[in-house]
Amino acid sequence: MKKALFAIGLLFVAFHTTRAQAPFWDEIRDFKKQDSISPPPKRPILFVGSSSFRVWRDVQHAFPAHTILNRGFGGSSLPDVIRYENDIIFPYKPKQVVIYCGENDIAASDTVTAKTVFARFKKLHTDIRANLGKVPVLFVSIKPSPSRQKFQPVVIEANRLIGDYLKKDKRATFVNVYDAMLGPDGLPMKEIFTQDMLHMNPKGYEIWKKILEPYLLK
Repeated sequence: MKKALFAIGLLFVAFHTTRAQAPFWDEIRDFKKQDSISPPPKRPILFVGSSSFRVWRDVQHAFPAHTILNRGFGGSSLPDVIRYENDIIFPYKPKQVVIYCGENDIAASDTVTAKTVFARFKKLHTDIRANLGKVPVLFVSIKPSPSRQKFQPVVIEANRLIGDYLKKDKRATFVNVYDAMLGPDGLPMKEIFTQDMLHMNPKGYEIWKKILEPYLLK
């Protein structure tokens, strides 16, 4: 009996040590701490994904008619969101899930294809369906960042694959922000990005706001 308890204890320590070493765990832990101090709203519209959501700090102000909970974190990729789905998606029982992710997957390596990104998103979408049933899902298209121009063919194809896939789910929507972020020359409008040419400035978020608003549940 003592040996069994000792083994269980070792597994417990190993599990928590591994989590502490996982990418972005500090941010996830901070979310949990926030929730323990100030309980999150019931049935929020959950924004989850990478830094394009994380740095949208006034997202609640952008959508005053809606209750928004922002759980964008780090420079996360789809595997990171999947890793923490039991921490920052399912417990909130959201009435709608809004996802922006996949861009960092593509930029991480020249070997990451559009099909790779699609397979990762499909896994996340399947998990959401298994745990949250028919909750409405919005996927915000991967944006055309000037600093990642060389990856745009992969971005365009990943957006197409995900968009086509979501057409088969009546409770899911692909929201195209990509085209609205291009100038007359067909290139990303640099004036809507910050100096790093990756994250957006208020002009960029204003574009997203106008496009997203009609899709958000009351």
